[in-house]
Amino acid sequence: MSGSLVNCPNCGRKNRVPAASEGVPRCGNCHRPLPWVADASDDTFAAVAEGSDLPVIVDFWAAWCGPCRMVTPVLEDLARELAGRIKLVKVDVDASPSLARRFEVQHIPTLMILRHGQVAARRAGAAPAAELRVWVENATAKARP
Repeated sequence: MSGSLVNCPNCGRKNRVPAASEGVPRCGNCHRPLPWVADASDDTFAAVAEGSDLPVIVDFWAAWCGPCRMVTPVLEDLARELAGRIKLVKVDVDASPSLARRFEVQHIPTLMILRHGQVAARRAGAAPAAELRVWVENATAKARP
């Protein structure tokens, strides 16, 4: 599992954010929470998504899916806006067929909110940014302890 380089939305400093770790990734310079976006596969999903302390938005997508490409920037914006409160995990259904079967993904994109590995909310299909924002905020509020 590798991490990704993320620019801190607060101070602009580059930080390496691991795909999986305890707690919340924070900027090494200003110590503010960083957006947490990670890819997961059949082999890494347990550590990356199910092991997260934060509510996780799981985005089941495919490269050839037009609606998936429309939803991706909205989800990435939400990950930035809700840094420290959510984690976004992207699962390519073509590369991770076992996960797609396990979660009975019939349509893409399929979005789920996981809390400690349990599905707290689920929806299929693309939606406008405002609708997705409300869904994520409502679902993650319900998912908090």
